[in-house]
Amino acid sequence: MSRTKYFAAILAVMVALMLALVGCGSDDTTDTTSAEPAATDTTEATDATSETTADSEMSDAEVLAQQGSGTVAIITVDPSNPYWKAEIDTAQATAEALGYDTTIDAHNNDPDLQNQFIDGAISKGAVAIILDPAGADESVGAVQKATDAGIPVFLVNAEISEQGIAKSQIVSNNAQGATLGAQEWADAMGGAGTYVELFGNPTDNNARVRSDAYAEVLSQFPDLIEVGEETANWDRTQGKDKMEILLSAHPDITGVISGNDEMALGAIQALKDAGRLDDVLVLGFDGNQDAVNAVKAGEMVATVLQPIVRGSELAVQQMHRYLLTGSTGAPEKQAIDCILITPENADNFNNFVQVQ
Repeated sequence: MSRTKYFAAILAVMVALMLALVGCGSDDTTDTTSAEPAATDTTEATDATSETTADSEMSDAEVLAQQGSGTVAIITVDPSNPYWKAEIDTAQATAEALGYDTTIDAHNNDPDLQNQFIDGAISKGAVAIILDPAGADESVGAVQKATDAGIPVFLVNAEISEQGIAKSQIVSNNAQGATLGAQEWADAMGGAGTYVELFGNPTDNNARVRSDAYAEVLSQFPDLIEVGEETANWDRTQGKDKMEILLSAHPDITGVISGNDEMALGAIQALKDAGRLDDVLVLGFDGNQDAVNAVKAGEMVATVLQPIVRGSELAVQQMHRYLLTGSTGAPEKQAIDCILITPENADNFNNFVQVQ
């Protein structure tokens, strides 16, 4: 090869790589394992790069108008919980409307079970994985394993503790939502009283973020005193059992803050059984329909809507864009603001969706 042709080929490859990086965006992590080898034909290299750039710049409407193919593995936490049921139903319906087949599995916050489902998705040749991870640290290896196998992973509802492995990490703005809820509850308490907290799953970063945001707001009210805390793992039955323990130890409490609605609803049942619900104010978080109904009935001061339906839609849509173009079109980490639900606006919400 002449020196002129050699340098022309090298220049073409450099241009192709630069244009591909611009098309993907600096915030997005993309799989580069399928990049073409150095081209000796400068015309072919330039044409291929132009097609990739054009694809990555397609509008949302253009992307959603195209149909995908293959199987998407949806791996979530617990379908018996209304929140995760909404996540499953939304992700499945969105994926199937875009032309994909789906499989559904639930790991119940067990990292070992999650690993088994990831292995299954790899062995079955899934084109992508939608994952609600079983722990921030515990799920890093599972996401890395799928990524190494060439299967892109899109996280919804919860994050992992590393970036650059998953293609998307879409969560509710938990700190913002917990701040809204804590302020509303503190005002309802008149800024004074004793209270207990029901804490979610310790391996879930959302539990700590919400608890910390609650604490930051309530630290501004020196006459609001926390006297007890129990972990109830996001579960209604455990919420009831742990509330009974807390009531036995602290019979004169006047408030309960909870990391999610299911634990709060369990606490409400325990308070009803003890004849204490009329003088104990409860705060929830998630916005599930039972909690919204409890707010309407005056059994819960407020809950905070997590936009899980929107988050699940986005995860699948970004997956679809990535499979079509090699880019999600969005930063890896994304947070969607929550909405406070009170008796004044509770009629505007139905099954995690604002209808008015």
